Amino acid sequence: MSDIKKIMAVFGTRPEAIKMCPLIRELRARPDLCVKVCLTGQHREMAASVMRCFDERADYDLDIMRESQTLSYVTCGILEGFGGVLAREMPDMVLVHGDTTTAFAASLAAFYMGIPVSHVEAGLRSHNMRAPYPEEYNRRAVALASSLHFAPTARAAENLMNEGVSHADIFITGNTVIDALRYTLKDDYQSPYLPASPSERLIFLTAHRRESIGEPLENMLRAVRELTEAYEDVRVIYPLHPNPKVTEIAQRTLGGCERVTLCPPLDVVDCHNIMARSYLILTDSGGIQEEAAALGKPVLIMRSVTERPEGILSGIARLAGTDRYQISATVRELLDNKDTYKKMSGSPNPYGDGNACIKITDALERYFCR
Repeated sequence: MSDIKKIMAVFGTRPEAIKMCPLIRELRARPDLCVKVCLTGQHREMAASVMRCFDERADYDLDIMRESQTLSYVTCGILEGFGGVLAREMPDMVLVHGDTTTAFAASLAAFYMGIPVSHVEAGLRSHNMRAPYPEEYNRRAVALASSLHFAPTARAAENLMNEGVSHADIFITGNTVIDALRYTLKDDYQSPYLPASPSERLIFLTAHRRESIGEPLENMLRAVRELTEAYEDVRVIYPLHPNPKVTEIAQRTLGGCERVTLCPPLDVVDCHNIMARSYLILTDSGGIQEEAAALGKPVLIMRSVTERPEGILSGIARLAGTDRYQISATVRELLDNKDTYKKMSGSPNPYGDGNACIKITDALERYFCR
């Protein structure tokens, strides 16, 4: 490569930041690449907190987050704001991640300006446009605007090829969240949120998806309450999403439970290290399914479908649905049956070897040499 190529990395949510920051570090290490970072502020403080953990700073901050923001507001704000950033910087490539509204709107802004897009964590599909919502639409739309597709698994790559994406434009890299764990896990980690007694079993809980809010979330949390009442050695930590609807349901359903800790959102170091010391993970999230698998923790997914079936196929994950009794029965099996727990926790991690960032950066350099 005879000249330095400029890459504009854009993200706006906490999961994007966790998975993009180690990649940005690798990009910065290459002398033939210049990296600029744009933070949209879709989830303002949660993403900024991750960046502080990785010692990263944004060159541009769109600061779009507003109270009770709508998807339409976020989309329009990013299109307008990021379009202005692109007009000023005119990068050689825009790098987006995953399935957020930030990824969708930023890739569309780049497409309008004729700037190539690379999609990190490409090819995930639930094949249900309403679950997860709006993520399934977002990830499909980003694929249409992308020149390079960095698929974390062979199954994700197969999804892309089935949609007509050229094999030459797809790279199976593993997931960058595995790379992130190298920076966050600490052997000497301590936290007041960890159980005081080694005999206690900690369940790490996350539940906040847009489609979960309402009766599904209430069912999930009632099941959790009943489990802590039935098992005296079980404790639950539930970092609350800042969405006030989630907080209200959580406080109403779990408030006052002796063995449930409701806490503010955790920074990425706390999150990864508490997960690593948990007995099992209970979640409706996406990325946590990958983190749990890498940490060897059984993960029960409180959804009817997942775009990450690799964990289920490997044995480390199970779909628990959103029915209160089904969730309870699935968790009880792991709490009561040591053989089932041992089999799940010993299942292989299907999401990569921790070298995804190197593979992605190598592919970008080869692309610029064409």
